[in-house]
Amino acid sequence: MQRIAVVPGSFDPVTLGHLDVIERAASLYDELHVVVVHNPDKNALLPIAQRVALIEQAISDAGIPGRIVVASWSMGLLVDYCSDVGASVLVKGIRSQVDVAYETPMAIVNRHLAGVETVFLLPDPAHALVSSSLVRQVASLGGDVSPYVPDAVVEYLAGARLP
Repeated sequence: MQRIAVVPGSFDPVTLGHLDVIERAASLYDELHVVVVHNPDKNALLPIAQRVALIEQAISDAGIPGRIVVASWSMGLLVDYCSDVGASVLVKGIRSQVDVAYETPMAIVNRHLAGVETVFLLPDPAHALVSSSLVRQVASLGGDVSPYVPDAVVEYLAGARLP
């Protein structure tokens, strides 16, 4: 039986912490779907299609092995995507107790709704305090985000007009 997992997120933009979770999850599952989800509670910096392209480029540049599919989803519950692709596991990176408090109720509901389990991966300590929100803020103020994001994101942001 093939083990398929989904790593969801806004990835706005993808960070080195995200890539760390993706790489470790790819080594644990036969197929990994990295899914950019629309979060209406967040003001997005990058269009979803651009986020997908940057994730694909970052995975390629990092040479992350495995069967990895990068997609987007905005048509309902994330567990519906899981059902569509045969995934039984969501993989979430957890940086702090705040993330645990936020993610735990969703994990319980996802298991109740669709039998989808959630696996929490702790970050590499080098990336534990970095979030996409922080990267967006630093980038919008002209700061150097290269220690926190893949080269593809640095290059994209260098040519982008940020709000």
